[in-house]
Amino acid sequence: MANPQNPANLKHKGTRGFYLQLSCVLENPSKQCYHTSMDDKQIARQQRILAKIQEFTLMDDDFMTVAFDNDIPCTQFVLRIIMENDMLVVKSVKTQYEIKNLQGRSVRLDVRAEDSSGKIYDIEIQNADSGAGARRARYNSALMDASTTVPMMNTENLPETYVIFITANDVLGEELPLYHINRKIEETNKSFDDGSHIIYVNGSYRGNDAIGSLMHDFSCKKASDIKSGILSDKVRHLKESEKGVGYMCRIMQDFAKEERAEVAKKLLKQNKMTLEEIAEITEIPLETVKQLSENL
Repeated sequence: MANPQNPANLKHKGTRGFYLQLSCVLENPSKQCYHTSMDDKQIARQQRILAKIQEFTLMDDDFMTVAFDNDIPCTQFVLRIIMENDMLVVKSVKTQYEIKNLQGRSVRLDVRAEDSSGKIYDIEIQNADSGAGARRARYNSALMDASTTVPMMNTENLPETYVIFITANDVLGEELPLYHINRKIEETNKSFDDGSHIIYVNGSYRGNDAIGSLMHDFSCKKASDIKSGILSDKVRHLKESEKGVGYMCRIMQDFAKEERAEVAKKLLKQNKMTLEEIAEITEIPLETVKQLSENL
């Protein structure tokens, strides 16, 4: 008997045949579905989005930030494992959290969480080794500190902060599951407890322990392959339920629009193409391209 929660068996409910299209694409990706009023370009774009969603894992920051946004239980589950503290209680979570720097480069945190004791966590997913450098961690940590201060604040009241990089590869190369980086006094080898911490999580680690299981789960495309119930349920919702898949498609379409707008801006700055040519290449309405041009 077909599983009604499988994406390939979702019922057609959208006015433009969205779920019929979803069923067709996932059952036979090479088959074109002409049951809707969408034109060929829209159909092709929809197919690409649906296929991309099924390829996502929690090691993809776009997918991870959607999965964890405002989700305290999932974030708490992950932090308890990484922090090795089963009593840790998360009280707030926000993804794609922007910290502005008016005099320099701003930063957007993948996941910002705060626990019941006031500790603040920045969880970053990094598939490219170059994005998880030591100075990137230092910069994130510095802006986290700056964002928590207020005028006349006693710096002794700065909250304890953790920058956590979950990396696809073992970027530090010592074959460890976790790397804890903290300041120390070199002459005495004693801890210099300034409340700032950096943790690297080796995403390639597959040991027979909680971290190994968590990193296994982060690498799974299918919810059925994920060991953790709470993470499996979340991935299943986003990939297999009508509501979840619909939400992911809207998010992906928003991402695609942002990317096309950035491409259009670059082409406009090069000043080598007409507005009409840019509109055709980026599939952005001509009026929108004109507005982008005026705002440059």
